Amino acid sequence: MNNWQEQIEINPKVCHGKPCIKGTRIMVSVILDNLAEGLTLEEIVEDYPPLTVDNVRSAIAYAAALVREEELLPLR
Repeated sequence: MNNWQEQIEINPKVCHGKPCIKGTRIMVSVILDNLAEGLTLEEIVEDYPPLTVDNVRSAIAYAAALVREEELLPLR
C-alpha cells in the first residue's frame, strides 16, 4: 500500500491546517472531490501540475486510512 505519510502533511500555517500534499497548497479534499466528480488520476495531475499520480494515490490512501480509523454514522 502507498506510504501516504511521506506525501501528506498537516501544517496549521498552510490551508488552515487541512491535509495537503507536501510542498503544495493542494488539499487532499480537493483531490478527492475531483475523483468523486469522475476525473481520472491523470486528469487530476493535468489540472494540478504540481501533483503526480503517486500524490493522488497518497490522497486516496490517506482517506482510506481515515475511514478505517473512524466510527462512521449510518447515512440517512
